[in-house]
Amino acid sequence: MSETQMPAAEAEVVTDAPERVSYELAFHVLPTVAEGEVATVFQSLKDKITKVGAVITVEEAPSRFDLAYEIIKYLEGRNRKFTSAYFGWVRFTAEPSAVAHLSEAVEAMPELLRHILVKLTKVEEANPFNFHEALVDQKVKTIDLDEEVEVEGEEEVDSEDIDESDEKLDEDGEESEDKV
Repeated sequence: MSETQMPAAEAEVVTDAPERVSYELAFHVLPTVAEGEVATVFQSLKDKITKVGAVITVEEAPSRFDLAYEIIKYLEGRNRKFTSAYFGWVRFTAEPSAVAHLSEAVEAMPELLRHILVKLTKVEEANPFNFHEALVDQKVKTIDLDEEVEVEGEEEVDSEDIDESDEKLDEDGEESEDKV
């Protein structure tokens, strides 16, 4: 038998360092947490991330905003409804094996209303979305439905301009007289 060598293109590169993957942890801090304590909760969350060996790359500090819908969470022996929360996120790189430990640590934080941990794609990693900046930059126009708005190509009709006469139209759209 002759000894064959594997071509360089097919050779598998073996490294001692495991591959690091990018993740994002988005979270809601309970609105019952005092505003001054939210920074402490955020720092505690970042400490848990770095404790598992992850490296924080980008973050957005939590800020209070109104939720799109009520979130119900079982706290202090009863279901409580929340309509606002402090929202923030942290992006980091970590070994996939560390994520399970991080997830358990985050689950144990009683100050969090809700959280989600996702693996980022290369596109998402390159384009972080700053939620709070987007809310400020959002151009919202409030329309008062009571105001009469002129539709393009149509004239605005004022209710005073409508002539309320006794004339009626027959089936062909022509005026007909009421016969008594």
